[in-house]
Amino acid sequence: MKTNELKWALFLFVIVILAFILPYTIFTNTAKWYGSFLVWTVLALITIVINYFLTRDWGK
Repeated sequence: MKTNELKWALFLFVIVILAFILPYTIFTNTAKWYGSFLVWTVLALITIVINYFLTRDWGK
């Protein structure tokens, strides 16, 4: 694994950890259900973009 890929993989790992930690810590007292879903949606979009950049050169 290249160092660039390792950095992206570690960033993805941090995003996954944030997806579990944020709703149960910072957003615990949020009365609206869509607070956590907004965070999960943003993190999912970031993950999709990172995966695109990681896999765009695999066929070459």
